[in-house]
Amino acid sequence: MTTFHAVVWLDHSEAHVLMFDREHAESQRIKSRSHHTPKHGHVSGDKDFFAAVAKALDGVHEVLVTGPAKAKIEFQDYCKQHEAAVAEAIVDVVNTDHPSDKQLVAMARQYFAKHDAMGADPTQL
Repeated sequence: MTTFHAVVWLDHSEAHVLMFDREHAESQRIKSRSHHTPKHGHVSGDKDFFAAVAKALDGVHEVLVTGPAKAKIEFQDYCKQHEAAVAEAIVDVVNTDHPSDKQLVAMARQYFAKHDAMGADPTQL
């Protein structure tokens, strides 16, 4: 499913990638294979994990990245270094706890409605 919008919730152990349009949503879960805990002050994210998440976002125009901890920032930093197209698609990084996939899509639809009203293409939501 190629869509204009996606929301990603991630921590260091898994990511929920949700691509959606006005009527449909598609979910993909990606597990990290790393058993290492992050070290304070270091970008320690699992590069294979981040690469898999970035691949799942291939072709998406706008991405909202969410999560409870530093993994979301580490993913954004990884994309800036290794996945330029995904880095350009990331419109924001926000803190969230552990919402359900349905709650994530609802939050992202609301976010993108406001974002689109400020300059993007509102017909794509």
